[in-house]
Amino acid sequence: MSKTALITGTSRAAGLGFAVAQLLAEQDYHVILTARDLARAESLAARLPNATALRLDLADLATMTAAAHQVAETFGRLDVLINNASDVVDFATLSALDVDLPAVQSALDIDVLGPWQLTQLLLPSLKAAPAARIVNVSSVSALQISTGLDLGASLRAPAHSFAKHALNTLTGVLASALRDTPILVNAVDPGETATHPERGDEDTARPASESARGVVWAATLPAGAPTGGLFRDRELVLSLLPGTENTAGPDRDRSEPAAGKPLTRQDQ
Repeated sequence: MSKTALITGTSRAAGLGFAVAQLLAEQDYHVILTARDLARAESLAARLPNATALRLDLADLATMTAAAHQVAETFGRLDVLINNASDVVDFATLSALDVDLPAVQSALDIDVLGPWQLTQLLLPSLKAAPAARIVNVSSVSALQISTGLDLGASLRAPAHSFAKHALNTLTGVLASALRDTPILVNAVDPGETATHPERGDEDTARPASESARGVVWAATLPAGAPTGGLFRDRELVLSLLPGTENTAGPDRDRSEPAAGKPLTRQDQ
């Protein structure tokens, strides 16, 4: 039986989610593409050798419940969950004092509460797999809050940054809660990725196919590999486990955190 991976936010051919799906399909995974618009997910699934499309809206509990039920009924287990979907980024806002609070609520719904609820719903299927992996797609913008990273503003994209910071916290909490199981939970910053060629503002960004490699690496980690970390290009950026004192981060030396399973670099 081939392994199964569910990826949220896979409605665009140029998007990171579909790039991840393509790489996993090349490794003989059955990929489940999910999106709010089922027709778009179905169109992309038709381009892969072994894929299914499901409607899933991270702000709609009914669609999440239905998707989790279908995964359990059809596959009996889930080997990989990739929480890739994200809300619209408030790029133009440069301070928490100027943020649109409804935008913060929307970002929290899609980037934090939705993935949290979906993980709960899929947990029986994840536990039914021999060694499931959960990957939360994060962003360097969250490091403005957690490490004081300077992105040239008081707080660039505050709604997005706050939501990704919360997602990183959730990653560590889930990793700690699942520490006595074979399930590994990590966050990945994919880096600046060219997913909207129509905007014409991504000349310095790398292709989605390149950014997807780090996500797939975290999704296919072997037993005994890291859990509860934020990674970029297979490098540890931060330990997210509760109670961990970090020495790793942007422009800092990487080192193992003090708590949790060892977070060591995996050169695979």
